[in-house]
Amino acid sequence: MFASGSPDNIKQWMCPEGKFIQNLSGHNAIVNCLGLNSDGVLVSGGDNGTLHFWDWKTGYNFQRIQAPVQPGSIDSEAGIFACTFDHSGSRLLTAEADKTIKVYKEDETATEETYPINWKPDILKRRRY
Repeated sequence: MFASGSPDNIKQWMCPEGKFIQNLSGHNAIVNCLGLNSDGVLVSGGDNGTLHFWDWKTGYNFQRIQAPVQPGSIDSEAGIFACTFDHSGSRLLTAEADKTIKVYKEDETATEETYPINWKPDILKRRRY
């Protein structure tokens, strides 16, 4: 499978025939970059500086963050142009419009109790036409 970014959403596709699987909706901006780690976490970066974290298999958006802009930058410099995970898959590196490279680290103390997920899957039950 592979993913493609577009304005307002991400599309998942099946290889090799290129069959459309599902839309991952939730961005309110153009999606500039996508990154995937070995744990099945897909991250997407938008023109407005938002990072969305998705479960690759289900398409669930489990976290959203706004990238901080460097002091002295204007709001239009909040965009995220590139993102990738390091070899361990636990650190995210981003290249941003404010001319910075940021490194985000996984919260090792996070548990299901400290960050509860309230999710009712609705995209897994698709109708066939």
